[in-house]
Amino acid sequence: MLPNTSMPKALQDLLQPGKEITISFAEDDSINSQFLAEKIAETIPFSSNMLPQILKYFSIKPSSKDAQIAKRTIKDCEAPNIRGENKYCATSLESLVDFVITKFGKKVQALANEAEKENKEQEFTILKGIKMIGDNQIVCHKMRYAYAVFYCHTINATKAYTIPLEGVDGSKAKAVAVCHADTSAWNPKHIAFQILKVKPGGPPICHFLDSDTIVWVPN
Repeated sequence: MLPNTSMPKALQDLLQPGKEITISFAEDDSINSQFLAEKIAETIPFSSNMLPQILKYFSIKPSSKDAQIAKRTIKDCEAPNIRGENKYCATSLESLVDFVITKFGKKVQALANEAEKENKEQEFTILKGIKMIGDNQIVCHKMRYAYAVFYCHTINATKAYTIPLEGVDGSKAKAVAVCHADTSAWNPKHIAFQILKVKPGGPPICHFLDSDTIVWVPN
């Protein structure tokens, strides 16, 4: 931990050294799409009112599951920011980097889950050495879409941590977790509230990030 910083109780309860957790370090095969070149991405519409043209461009049947996934991703990107959130959906690597630079400048560090072995799911033991990597970060989640799209956002009152782990097979890993201290503006139907049986504005919500998520912090 950084000097003079306290760990939220929610994280303390979740991440005690010696505690065992089950986690996967495999990327989701359903979102293994690649970035398009910026010049190409800029020529393809990315909005709900242009969905028919998008589906036609990628030869996706309007009644298919892929069409519903594309529609959902675009709607998520178009949804209003919650209070304290600043978001941007990057449709190319260049636009993702530009967004990060506008927020933090060029001196940044990119962090993600690290594992000696990719695994679908196994048990890990939490080791000593949990570190807070910052209370000012941009988290970029890879979305399900015809090409690589990252939902990047900053959320106030959020801290990020790295967690050292050891698998039952002896392999080492390092996971990234975040804690949201203020959830008062979140949708009451958010899955986190259902799982933890708490309400908006309640205790901090802490969770691990997927292996296809990138966290950017000022360096």
